[in-house]
Amino acid sequence: MNAPEIVTELERLGNTEKAAHLSRFFKTGKGEYGEGDLFLGVTVPEQRTVAKKYSTADHQTLETLLASPYHEVRLTALFILVYQFEKNKSEVFQQSCIDFYLSHTARINNWDLVDLSCYKLLGVWLQNQDRQILYTLAHSANMWEQRIAIVTCMHFVRQGDFTDCLAISELLLNHPHDLIHKAVGWLLRETGKKDRRVLTDFLSTRYSVMPRTMLRYAIEHFPEEERRKYMGAKSRNNQKS
Repeated sequence: MNAPEIVTELERLGNTEKAAHLSRFFKTGKGEYGEGDLFLGVTVPEQRTVAKKYSTADHQTLETLLASPYHEVRLTALFILVYQFEKNKSEVFQQSCIDFYLSHTARINNWDLVDLSCYKLLGVWLQNQDRQILYTLAHSANMWEQRIAIVTCMHFVRQGDFTDCLAISELLLNHPHDLIHKAVGWLLRETGKKDRRVLTDFLSTRYSVMPRTMLRYAIEHFPEEERRKYMGAKSRNNQKS
């Protein structure tokens, strides 16, 4: 088993029409967040199938795959890493997976690569450990590391543990990029689904200064009348300022 074999299999599954669509969807144009990323046109279910077939690939092979300019090759490598982490419960092995993941964040460079890997790896690993690494990532100059920091909290939120989600949301509250606004809003929305009071308490002193997209995502599951009140009040506050 080697990296070229896995790449060849993905290339066989490629579709030029899908590749063109994905290039537009993931904003690969000049100056866009995915600038220069290349696509083969392979669906996520197809990538998962390939990843399961090659789930015993060693980390050297995964490193080669992550160096690929093709988005689907990098995502397949991450799927393999997640499968390995979930299957092998050895603390030593899982630590090696986490170390590998954190040392290759430069190649985890689009929102789906982050969202489909981080909380299944880092979230599970940090469940009963010190979580300072998330705050280091949240303070990073790399937007994708910042997104890893907040989306990793999905695992904790699902366990009813909101502390880090709220703290990192606070750190990223004034972030300039829409992709972070969406991620924070998404995690806040999931928090509200578990405990509405926790979310409304957080919003009570912050909704007026939150980016509009972040607020809209956070209150997406609220009744329509309540959503209108939040968005209307935010608009009025913005006009006053």
